[in-house]
Amino acid sequence: MYEQTWERRLASALSGTGTGAGSGAGQEPTLVLVEGDAGMGKSRLVHRLLELPQARSVARLVVTFQASGGLVVADPLGPEPRVGSSAVPGRRSNVTGAARDEPAEPADPATAAAPNTARVQDAAPLGVRLTAHQALEALLASTRPALLVAEDLHHADDDCLALLRRLLREPPAPFAAVLTYRPEQLPRPGLPLGGAVDYPARLSAVRWRLEPLDERGVRCVAGELLGARRCPQEFVARLRQRSGGVPQVLVDLLRMLRDAADDRDSRSESHHHGDRDVRDRGFTAGDVDEAGVPVRLAELVLERTAALPEPYRPIVWAAAVLDEPAGAQDLAAVAGCHGDEGRTALIAALAGSVLRETSEGRYGFAVPLAATALYAELPGPVRERLHHRAAAMLAAREPAPWARIARHWRGGGRTEDWLRAAEHLGRDDEAAVALLEEALDAGGLPADKRGRLALTLARGAVLGRRSEGTARILRGIVEDPALPAADRGEIRLELGLLLHHRKRRFEEGRTELRRAADELAEAERPALAARAMAALANPFFPGASLEEHVTWLERAETAAEASGDRAARTATAACRATVLMNTGDLDAWRLVARLPRDSPDRAGRQQVARGLCNTANGAVYLGHYRRADELLTEGIELAARSGAPFLERVGRGTALFRDWLTGRWEGLAERCTGLVAEDGSASDARVVLALLALAKGDWEAVRDWLPRADHVQESYRVYETCEAPVAATAAGAHIRLLLARQHVDSAVGAAASAWTWLAGKGVWVWGAELAPWVVLAHVSAGERQSAQHVVAEFAAGLTGRDAPSATAALLWCRAVLAEADGELAEARACFEQAGAAYAGLPHPYARALMAEGAGRCALLLGGGLGGDEVDAVVDDLTRRVAELTDLGAVWDAARVRATLRAYRPAARRRPPGRPAYAERMSPREGEVAELAATGLTNREIAATLYLSPRTVEQHVARAMRKLGIASRQGLAKEVSRARATRGDGGGDGAQGPPSP
Repeated sequence: MYEQTWERRLASALSGTGTGAGSGAGQEPTLVLVEGDAGMGKSRLVHRLLELPQARSVARLVVTFQASGGLVVADPLGPEPRVGSSAVPGRRSNVTGAARDEPAEPADPATAAAPNTARVQDAAPLGVRLTAHQALEALLASTRPALLVAEDLHHADDDCLALLRRLLREPPAPFAAVLTYRPEQLPRPGLPLGGAVDYPARLSAVRWRLEPLDERGVRCVAGELLGARRCPQEFVARLRQRSGGVPQVLVDLLRMLRDAADDRDSRSESHHHGDRDVRDRGFTAGDVDEAGVPVRLAELVLERTAALPEPYRPIVWAAAVLDEPAGAQDLAAVAGCHGDEGRTALIAALAGSVLRETSEGRYGFAVPLAATALYAELPGPVRERLHHRAAAMLAAREPAPWARIARHWRGGGRTEDWLRAAEHLGRDDEAAVALLEEALDAGGLPADKRGRLALTLARGAVLGRRSEGTARILRGIVEDPALPAADRGEIRLELGLLLHHRKRRFEEGRTELRRAADELAEAERPALAARAMAALANPFFPGASLEEHVTWLERAETAAEASGDRAARTATAACRATVLMNTGDLDAWRLVARLPRDSPDRAGRQQVARGLCNTANGAVYLGHYRRADELLTEGIELAARSGAPFLERVGRGTALFRDWLTGRWEGLAERCTGLVAEDGSASDARVVLALLALAKGDWEAVRDWLPRADHVQESYRVYETCEAPVAATAAGAHIRLLLARQHVDSAVGAAASAWTWLAGKGVWVWGAELAPWVVLAHVSAGERQSAQHVVAEFAAGLTGRDAPSATAALLWCRAVLAEADGELAEARACFEQAGAAYAGLPHPYARALMAEGAGRCALLLGGGLGGDEVDAVVDDLTRRVAELTDLGAVWDAARVRATLRAYRPAARRRPPGRPAYAERMSPREGEVAELAATGLTNREIAATLYLSPRTVEQHVARAMRKLGIASRQGLAKEVSRARATRGDGGGDGAQGPPSP
């Protein structure tokens, strides 16, 4: 915002010039002082300024002061920096350097565009060496610039600064100056011009400090270089933390990450035959830690440290070893300074721009990665001594920061002290978890100590923020024969939960949970055995039938009751409520109400939070959206309060699917990609993105977002890779995509496979987003008997169930059957009943599709309807087009418009004759362009709009010609821009079932 403000001010100061004498009268001279550390983007701003139209049309002088004392005349808009000659035009050198015989250069395009741009032509006689002050004075006299840009003012000598001060005391009109500098390197702090300036009242002077990028800015830059989908929240947060938000450091680091990923991915693809999952692998916080330090940053911090007097360097080494901002006394203690030595050394480090005051009384590196660069160069004995001092200093605190103490003892080579500190670690802090993983990975621990540390790690792994590496470590520990049997069962329980809930390795997780249940029962630990059994009773996970889940639930309840443990009883109560809610049993609501929200222990509250989030998820799939909202709000709040961030993310994923169902599509795609960035395995968010893309017509994106098994290209097998209700929805989306692309045989195969899976699961209410597409696939292939079987089986499975969404879907299935049989009146009635049911939920997208089906059947009835009724049908379909367009469902809206054109009565059609659109796009061309911009092929657009592929090809060509665009990629950008200008609602796109 501020950037735009000063750009407008500069443009205003320069506008109206170049048109004759007096054209600058009344213009206010402007000075902008731009301060920023190395790499903050000062030169980028200069580039932007010089690209302003007003800056191109005036006399301008662009100079850069050098650390050597020289002065370079440069114009960043030229093909390369232009170095002024000290003798005659056509020779290139620093204006303050000796003349060199070089061939004359071609004219600079930037100079050609702006004839008055500064050029040093006769600044000095041939062979005479000018000082920077003499050169600058000659340039100002010969050019009389209306725009002066001077970069790196901190390198300017006193004479040059005095010359600039004189110029600013009496600036010409019009005039604008932009001066950039590094504040930490100014000879006189706070005085970029070397002293105070007696600015005239008419001059507007502003100072702008460039600040580091915030997390949002880092995400934007990372997304441009690496792809937004590959940048999860934890990765972005670590990037921001390690780079300090300094743009140049960030870009250098991202390039290193990109190059390393390209090399890794190319090697992986050779083993996995180009699998898309390999190329789309997200980056992790660990990738940032392993990337190393950019060369530019490492050289800068090492050079500045070397410039300090040798006795002052230990204060900087201490800061590198502590690796976080610290107070002056702490730095002095770690450095081994005595008396005023520490204070004197710290002042020198601050003056030399090696350290800075990061907050009041705290000192460290502006860029944390700089500490890594310096740390790597410390000799081993020096590094160990600094770590010993740091550990001893921290151990004297109350309470002791054990994670930091453990890190320093390890860095100092004191293994026994490191392990003793590790035993004090909690399980909630990410740094603590990382240290526990390191300690357990190191080997050589006694069995009892290894077991204690493993239990600490395992107990925080499932609901905490970190799980990278934990599963591998725990698996190795449970196979250790020296581990006590009781500890083995508990660690195996946590391993099974981690694999099942966090890693989505469901079969492995179930195997470990079954073994844990047996081991814990044999060890007479019924409370923990009940937890393992309750996890196996959760119906969300694939690979087991509802009957099996209920059997495990009954065993869990028996074990919990025998244990007398309150948390175990709460876990099984939450599990029973989950099972009943997800099967449409009305008794679920009573059980949910009885869950003990005020449980005195954290474990009990976490189990209640799990139960609330799981039952909220079930209520969403049932169609009880309003009641689900209440459970979801309560569950997320309790998860946050009880320290279960994983459950918070589960609740947020449920909220995304609810938003899709209820039509809250504005900003939904951004919310989904945000959750995917935080948690790459957020399958619900991915499926919602696929549904949004499908309604928009972006069919390639649908395939990208649908979850799938590793190295299995058949995306309809998503039920192997994510939670069962999400899998059913994703399978429905995949079947719809195949039908839309007219791959009917593939759609039938996918439908049969998905329906067999759902029948095996036995939770029929989850068929709400699947069944209509299964039926449509069968009737599209002429398999009416199979379609009837599906409808009958679905109806039987819903008998006695409280499942309003599935009930509406059953009506939809019957409408599809009736339409396929030619029973148009019956089909219309079923579509209308289904639409009313969806409206009551509400599920506005499905409601619009039901209106489309009912309207289509009504128009197909033709003479069976009166004129007024036909008018009402046409008007209703026209309203549905508007609704779908507002949501951003481009493909659906286009299809309904095509239905209206194909079937509406002749009296309601446009009169004969083609309107004259000249160079404007016709409505049909605009419609085709919208669909082409989503990536649909001409054949796919033709199928949607009831046109021939040749006609579509002609419309696309005319649209591109009228828009002055040469490619479909350009068409996509232009349509996106036009849509944003129009302010179309729901620009994310959206998904719902395709029209039959």
